[in-house]
Amino acid sequence: MRARRTTLSVPASNPRFVEKAQGLPVDEVLLDLEDAVAPSAKEEARKSVVAALNEGDWTGKVRVVRVNDLDTPLAYRDVIDVVEGAGAQLDAIMLPKVRDATHVQWLDRLLTQIEGATGLPVGRIGIEAQIEDARSMVNINEIAASSPRLESLVLGPGDLMASLNMKTLVVGDQPPGYTEGDAYHYILMHILMAARANDLQAIDGPYFNIKDVDGFTRVARRAAALGFDGKWVLHPSQVEAGNAVFAPSQDDYDHAELILDAYDHAVSVQGRGAVRLGDEMIDEASRKMALAVAAKGRAAGMTRIKRFDPPGN
Repeated sequence: MRARRTTLSVPASNPRFVEKAQGLPVDEVLLDLEDAVAPSAKEEARKSVVAALNEGDWTGKVRVVRVNDLDTPLAYRDVIDVVEGAGAQLDAIMLPKVRDATHVQWLDRLLTQIEGATGLPVGRIGIEAQIEDARSMVNINEIAASSPRLESLVLGPGDLMASLNMKTLVVGDQPPGYTEGDAYHYILMHILMAARANDLQAIDGPYFNIKDVDGFTRVARRAAALGFDGKWVLHPSQVEAGNAVFAPSQDDYDHAELILDAYDHAVSVQGRGAVRLGDEMIDEASRKMALAVAAKGRAAGMTRIKRFDPPGN
């Protein structure tokens, strides 16, 4: 899996922001042709995206373009122009306002046709699907299983809140007056379950108050605790917190790798399905839990400090 602890959304029509994004320590940069670009600037923004992908230094970053949604006359031309112009420098297309599986399947087929026509490897460009309204949530299991190109499900909280008629103007936090539990727990868990059932990543949406880093960190921890892989960031001030929240601590990462080593040694050398590691017993369930933590650490580029010492050494 590609690391997506932080996905920085950048208006494709803003050259200064695009240039700055190349130097920020984010896992993914999203060059946005949709909501962040004024209608009158969208055609020119397509050209800017192609130039930025071909000429920019995106080393170490997942390169994604968010096109306009299928209810507009812009989506097909966004995909064609960007992929024909810079497909070799593109990792994935984000499709917003995905309401059912046919939306993803449309993009999959169009990408296949463009790749075949331009000599690009067929199937290499991935898809990220944004879940942004009630219909998306109802159809999320079918969406998650719609294409082998699909890499992640991404929460779009603003549009989703509007579609549910939530009584709030706060994006990314609890609606005012909601004091019992978490208003978004069902939404987050539903996205997470659909993603995991189909081996996809789950990405939390943005937190709009860019000056409130403590608030961003709090809601990011909520998503990370559930098992989400990352979160959108809208400003450089949110990047450090996002990367830290969605990566395991060094101790947890080392411990996960030790569990994997100890379990592998128990099964392959000792012929046992359960073994003691320090003061804890570990088994196949422990291995699965450790693998999830270790995968996040590896994706984040972490290096283990503690090494496994097999019994008897």
